[in-house]
Amino acid sequence: MIYIVIALKPEAQAFVDKFKLKKTFLKNYTLFYNENMKIIVSGVGVKNAMLATQMLINQYDVEEDDIFLNVGVCGSNKEIGSLLEVGVVVYEKKEYVLHSYLETKLTCNDTPSISCEYDGADMESFGFYDAIRHSPAIKNFYIFKVVSDHFKPDSFSKDFVKKIVFLKIGEIFRCIS
Repeated sequence: MIYIVIALKPEAQAFVDKFKLKKTFLKNYTLFYNENMKIIVSGVGVKNAMLATQMLINQYDVEEDDIFLNVGVCGSNKEIGSLLEVGVVVYEKKEYVLHSYLETKLTCNDTPSISCEYDGADMESFGFYDAIRHSPAIKNFYIFKVVSDHFKPDSFSKDFVKKIVFLKIGEIFRCIS
């Protein structure tokens, strides 16, 4: 099973359109699913991402070959629409190495980033990672972010977010296979 934690509904809608997912609810969360995939919409922020990820972990029996993903958009100086496969999450000035073979650092902040000093910046990655790292059954996890803006978080629409995420779904699945 592939479990995906996504902050925004337009990000999730890209996967819904691609895979024709069904909609249900898991407690207070919207959940999209098919026989191979479950996507939970966490809402914005570290705490929301952590709670949604923990909800998936608690609700379903995690198996050794399951894959957990955090997918969403981020601010970066890189080209709009490019995919970042995250190797290190920085939160409150501390670095957490997810995958030592990946160089991309994603800074997770509690407020939108308007500074260009990061490889990338989001508001959920650490919450996802924090829940994952406390569950030893989870062996396969990744964070993927699609560059939506150059640290101007109010500069894009819901349709734009859905489009740029949709265009990177194939690349994400190639990276995890």
